[in-house]
Amino acid sequence: MGVGVGLTALRQGAILASTALHRRMLVSLEINNKDKAYDWFLAWMAQQANEAAKPRYSASWLRSHQLSVETSIEQRKNGSSSILFKLVAGPGTHWFRYKRAWIQVKRERETRSMQLMSGVPWETVTLTTLSRDRRLFPELLSEARDLAMRGQEGKLVLYTAWNIEWRPFGQPRRKRPLQSVVLAPGVGDTIEHDIKTFLDRRRWYADRGIPYRRGYLLYGPPGSGKTSFIQALAGSLSYDICILNLAERGFTDDKLNHLLSNAPERSFILIEDVDAAFSKRVQTGEDGYQSAVTFSGFLNALDGVASGEERIIFMTTNHVERLDPALIRPGRVDLAERIDDATPEQAEILFTRFYGGGEIVTDLTEEEVQQLAGGLRDIVRDEKQRGKRVSMAALQGHFIRNNGRDAVGQCRELFTVKRA
Repeated sequence: MGVGVGLTALRQGAILASTALHRRMLVSLEINNKDKAYDWFLAWMAQQANEAAKPRYSASWLRSHQLSVETSIEQRKNGSSSILFKLVAGPGTHWFRYKRAWIQVKRERETRSMQLMSGVPWETVTLTTLSRDRRLFPELLSEARDLAMRGQEGKLVLYTAWNIEWRPFGQPRRKRPLQSVVLAPGVGDTIEHDIKTFLDRRRWYADRGIPYRRGYLLYGPPGSGKTSFIQALAGSLSYDICILNLAERGFTDDKLNHLLSNAPERSFILIEDVDAAFSKRVQTGEDGYQSAVTFSGFLNALDGVASGEERIIFMTTNHVERLDPALIRPGRVDLAERIDDATPEQAEILFTRFYGGGEIVTDLTEEEVQQLAGGLRDIVRDEKQRGKRVSMAALQGHFIRNNGRDAVGQCRELFTVKRA
């Protein structure tokens, strides 16, 4: 009996000593899958596993018998794609060495409960190391963040609304040069100057109690370059784009307000064809209209009491005459610019950029390019005087399909009669 009591006391003492030792000598860091660092760290883990065999690398892995697969699709510039598989540490306990310190990784998955909105199971990753090495956690997370950001460097990220949160849509896209979008003289410069002035006057807005937000409306016929210019402008300012579809089924006023108030930093909110979102609404009462998002709810989200700040909204439409005056009043739309059909000057500039040599090899001399560009300018002017139109998108597609001489000789086929 005495021996049994003694052994029990020793066992309890060992447990207490182990717990006290763990509290004093070890430190743990928990990351759940709702935090951005979770995906960064998993990507970093996959990178370490693939690079562990290389010399002088920052981390070395022990062999793991519990693996998970991560599938990634690489889209190439020529349109082809390839599917890559990466094996990473799956749910369980793993060890790796980072800068001469051993770190335990425990990945746990809760299968009995799911995230309400996305249906993804809850997961956590817990890192444990000696207390003296706790300084390595910020360094490790910074390295994981830099690795994730490196893949988006110099690219434009598109976000779409997934229920009440923003998620990246597809792979990051290469930034489009602003000068590649040819607008009428002065139009692009006006918008660019206005938005840069707005970005530089944050303190000015705060001192005067003015909500720090800006709204832009680009209107004009289809194919005139409205969306292309917004994309190029975002790239030139190192901003991303959040695409918002007001007509999406199940989209409510509350969700709209939440998304506008929680947009990713340094991003434009783009609402295309805003006239179509409420064109088929049927009035049902004082509360608004029968629609996924009510018209009054949309107006309140733009500049109501509960609307967010520090945001830039771009709206586009092909039919500005269909928009309610309440939507385009100052405060909701601070700058409205018409992006019109191709002018003679635009056609000439676009032709010169397509066939004017430089990095592009053509069979035309510079003198021939200038002569053909002048001829195209005269053709566009003549057709416009006859009441016909051509879009910049139609000219660009025509230039892609033809060489310089044929592009000018056959361009009259692109013109259509303007609608009243």
